[in-house]
Amino acid sequence: MNLNTTQALHDMGQRLWLDHISRDLLDSGTLARYIAELSVTGLSSNPTIYQQAIGRSDAYDASIQVLTAQGLSGESLFFELALQDLTRAADAFRPLFDASGGLDGWVSLEVSPLLADNIAHTIRAAAQLHEQAARPNLFIKIPGTPAGLQAIEEVIYDGTPVNVTLLFSPAQCLAAEQAYMRGLERRLADGLHLKVASVASLFVSRWDVAVNPAIAAPLQNQLGIAMAMRAYQAHHRQTLSDRWQALAIAGALPQRLLWASTGTKDPTASDTLYVEALAAPGTINTLPEKTLLAFANHGHVGPAMRVDGGHADEVLEACRREGVDDEAMAMRLQHEGLEAFATSWHALMNGLRDKQTERASR
Repeated sequence: MNLNTTQALHDMGQRLWLDHISRDLLDSGTLARYIAELSVTGLSSNPTIYQQAIGRSDAYDASIQVLTAQGLSGESLFFELALQDLTRAADAFRPLFDASGGLDGWVSLEVSPLLADNIAHTIRAAAQLHEQAARPNLFIKIPGTPAGLQAIEEVIYDGTPVNVTLLFSPAQCLAAEQAYMRGLERRLADGLHLKVASVASLFVSRWDVAVNPAIAAPLQNQLGIAMAMRAYQAHHRQTLSDRWQALAIAGALPQRLLWASTGTKDPTASDTLYVEALAAPGTINTLPEKTLLAFANHGHVGPAMRVDGGHADEVLEACRREGVDDEAMAMRLQHEGLEAFATSWHALMNGLRDKQTERASR
């Protein structure tokens, strides 16, 4: 295993997070080993990850029994289980969080995807979950939908760290950054501190899954990376704006770009494709466990992503000539992402109910 590759990305200024959480990962010491050996400085969770973690393991059964006896069920039961995991993970990352002044050492918990269009309930859920976790290094994940962005502004104003999820285009990333800035500007106007962290998660490989069947072979597996390159360019421009500089001078932290959905879906492509192409200082790459191990084993670190967008516009124009409507697709992918998480959420709730019923029938 070539451990120098993960360290090289860290030294470049990119942070690697694990896109996975399970009780087995914690109990076995595997997470601690990834932190010590593979430069992993954070992790993320989502409804699909937890549907698989709880549904495919008996590691949660004892906790489910105890919490059921306390009267918990449904969403309350799930969030208690998830926070048992994520507070342990947050504590494992806490030395990194403290040593880096809050740059490293984050974990993420998503609000129910069923709240995507409910601004008030999203705001309330974010505050409740963050308070329940009682960990400063826990992000609350909120989808970057139009309603979600309104909620994000309020949640940032309230002082809760936010991971804006399900972003698919530079325009959506910019909208997330503007929501972040509006929340901070209101805090500044009210004399509140600006040390409220946020990341904006751009989903990459789902672009290629969507368009590969419809475009010429030479263009396949390029559009997701091109979108990331354009988002990085736009993000760099935003950090140079007078508006952001005023917040930075007042003590604000930049909202970092996070590359999500970075596992290779095309079996004919390199299993480290998106890790190698998305090396960029000041960003985060959140990797499925399989991808992390593949990169540590045989990945390569090349030149850092260019802040001028590189060849992204050429790729995008070529895809448009092939009939790709990237603006419409970005909205479609966000909608489909929400639907997928909602499906996982329902399956998760049904799985918990089945486990409770099975336990009660014994």
